[in-house]
Amino acid sequence: MVTYGQCVGRTAKSHFNDLAGLYTAVYTGPPYNEGPEQIARFREKLPAEASFPGFSLVTAHAEGPLIGAAYGWTMPAGTWWSRADQEPSSELRKVDKFAVMEWIVHPDYQSHGVGRKLMHSLLADRTERWATLASNPESAARRMYERAGWQQVGTSSLPWGTPMELLVLDLHRQATRR
Repeated sequence: MVTYGQCVGRTAKSHFNDLAGLYTAVYTGPPYNEGPEQIARFREKLPAEASFPGFSLVTAHAEGPLIGAAYGWTMPAGTWWSRADQEPSSELRKVDKFAVMEWIVHPDYQSHGVGRKLMHSLLADRTERWATLASNPESAARRMYERAGWQQVGTSSLPWGTPMELLVLDLHRQATRR
């Protein structure tokens, strides 16, 4: 049985060790193939991220262990992804957006609806009009985003990995579909 929970702000701290373990289980394999440096960077940035405005973490546990998580925070009006190859539309640039930073499900639980429930719970009550995320174009998740209505608006290249596709989702439109 899978149970779901949600934390806001620094209350998420109790999940950081398990979250880092889940991150390792997912991102050390293909197509990501991340190494110890990327895992350490993820672990180090978690405390600061939890203090960002609008931070929210949704968790999934199966009989105890963490098997999935999704989190993000409010990207303030006037800001956009660093290293983006192009500016977003003025409509996106001038408003707050919800930036989904991670959406991960343990490989043993993928394709069982856990990820869909996590993302739905994370985005359900957001006040921002738009959600945005960066996706590895080679990942299975990228195709799921497209089916769920996410639209690519650019790319961003990090110094340590695959160029990421920058996607947006109109949360008002999604709410009317439910």
